[in-house]
Amino acid sequence: MKAIVISEYGGPEKLVIRDLPVAVPHPDQVLIAVKAFGVNRAETYMRKGAWGDVAKVSGIECVGEVSKDPSGRLSAGQKVTAVMGGLGRTLNGSYAEFTCAPSTNVIPLNSSLDWPDLAAVPESYATAWTCLHENMHLQEGHVVFVRGGTSALGQAAINIAANTRNVQVIASTRKPERADYLKNLGAMHVLVETPALKDQIRKLYPDGIDGVLDLVGNSTLLDSLSVVRKGGYVCNAGFLGGPDPLQFNPLAQMPSGVNLNFFGSFMYGSKEFPLSLVPMQSIVDRVSAGTYKAKPVKVFDFRDIAKAHELMEANASCGKIVVRV
Repeated sequence: MKAIVISEYGGPEKLVIRDLPVAVPHPDQVLIAVKAFGVNRAETYMRKGAWGDVAKVSGIECVGEVSKDPSGRLSAGQKVTAVMGGLGRTLNGSYAEFTCAPSTNVIPLNSSLDWPDLAAVPESYATAWTCLHENMHLQEGHVVFVRGGTSALGQAAINIAANTRNVQVIASTRKPERADYLKNLGAMHVLVETPALKDQIRKLYPDGIDGVLDLVGNSTLLDSLSVVRKGGYVCNAGFLGGPDPLQFNPLAQMPSGVNLNFFGSFMYGSKEFPLSLVPMQSIVDRVSAGTYKAKPVKVFDFRDIAKAHELMEANASCGKIVVRV
């Protein structure tokens, strides 16, 4: 099979196409014929070696068809998605014609979406749904702030939250020209991202808001905590602002009664975060109906993976980048 391999840690040019044998699935794995996959920022860090030694074949998600399921749970030809479960980290991932994924991280799907459109959905929407519903306890009537709204994960969160009954969404972006785009996704207010947005949000909602999904990370986390009401939630699920550590003294800087947590999609497949909790079929159905606006911003051919990574690292994509296998 053809696979995109990290020849050595470094820039996008270190991703090369090589012939590898098709893996034989273990009893608790599913062999998938990959049709398309989303490109994620995590994979750029893996390519650079920033997260230590990782699998030679990157890729944390894909859509495709079952080639073999030793357990018999899924039939050959069944349309599926695979998300995380060690893909791209400890297991060769989805940047290939075939991949072996843990059965706990493979979900059957029924959809008429073409492969690239379907590939824009799994990781971003699963993560957004979990952050909003599991970590932030989103409810009718809430006001939530999606910080980093033009990212693929941010757009998914805006879509999900704005289509929840009577939920108001605030979003932020570093580029003012993208404000109308985020409003079309469902954001009621769009703010230009700076490390301090407390005064603007408190002017809109003097009593504070119900939750913040902070995808910018350490540089904005303290500011995010300051806009949430007592009993509200801040969920950190990204590091668009960079990985520099934060000096944080909870005694002096943590607002009383505000809940702070973190979610990383690498937890999918664990006992605490089974992927089965995510209503993926319902999400895909809403994408098909146009309720969620999830079309990929750019689709690359398999041989152009380096260009896909270059676009990701240029922070110019404004949405999900997808590769067609």
